[in-house]
Amino acid sequence: MSRFLVALGLVLVALGLAWPYLRRAGLGRLPGDIVVKGDHTSFYFPIVTCLIISVVLTVIFWLMGR
Repeated sequence: MSRFLVALGLVLVALGLAWPYLRRAGLGRLPGDIVVKGDHTSFYFPIVTCLIISVVLTVIFWLMGR
């Protein structure tokens, strides 16, 4: 369990450091992300971005487990 938490922490730190570069590359505003804008409110749900991050993390953890 401790290995998992350390790995998760390292992945979160790496994503935090890489986030400005990922935003410039378009991650966070991909086609398929849901954006609803009203008169006084807006709602944004990055479903495609979440799917891509999930696949990348799955591959990383699968490789770490081998």
